[in-house]
Amino acid sequence: MINATQQINIAKKITIGGQQLFTFIAGPCVIEDEYTTLYTAEQLKNICEKHSINLIFKSSFDKANRTSLYSKRGLGIDEGLNILNKVKTEFNLPIITDVHETHQCKAVAQVIDIIQIPAFLCRQTNLLIAAAETGKSIMVKKGQFLAPKDVQHIITKIESTGNKNILICERGTSFGYNNLVVDYAGLVEMKKFGYPIVFDATHSTQTPASNGISTGGNRLLAPYLMNAALAVGVDAIFAEVHPDPDNAWSDAANQIQLSNVDNILSLAKQYDTITKRM
Repeated sequence: MINATQQINIAKKITIGGQQLFTFIAGPCVIEDEYTTLYTAEQLKNICEKHSINLIFKSSFDKANRTSLYSKRGLGIDEGLNILNKVKTEFNLPIITDVHETHQCKAVAQVIDIIQIPAFLCRQTNLLIAAAETGKSIMVKKGQFLAPKDVQHIITKIESTGNKNILICERGTSFGYNNLVVDYAGLVEMKKFGYPIVFDATHSTQTPASNGISTGGNRLLAPYLMNAALAVGVDAIFAEVHPDPDNAWSDAANQIQLSNVDNILSLAKQYDTITKRM
């Protein structure tokens, strides 16, 4: 058996890793407006408190890696961070959002608690170092093209700054064109590095660019993939959640319906509890 991962403290509010119950990292894919963001955050907090699950709220101020030039990207860094700050203060939640360029790191670090590095940028040395130098916790999404053992190089780059508050996120691996698969053996492999492992349950259901100008997928698969990852022993679950996924600006096919989260987490907690007892 692989030993438990080390514990990472987030904003002096929650701890991820070890033998604790999994943390839920969730929110709409992209910030569409203030109401939807705050409403989703409030509902997720209520659901997670019901199940005694720690919540980190996630949403993006800009989706710079959309399939099409004409796809909606978000509200931008200034308005986006303002809304995320309202979520943080009104609901006392840790916040995570992603960056795409080095100059964004310092501004983002003034508001959020975890900086997310997108999968396509996971090997960008300058971006990794700029994010790590903020002193914030860093969650890196393993690229769809990357072998689990090669995550070591990502970790080394971040550690070179003295920052060891690292989370590694699995989000599926390219399997031919327009398809992803999840290698659960890879989750075990990455646990050997000792840092908490996050499983992205919604992006792993994607069929990238399969709709021509947008990404397709199947959100109904997300709970199954999530529970399998918890059975392997991951430390956190990442899922994009929306009140009306079919009309979401981004990842409409993949985001979990907010009204289904209660039941999904109830079952997920049972899987995680059994695994952690083992």
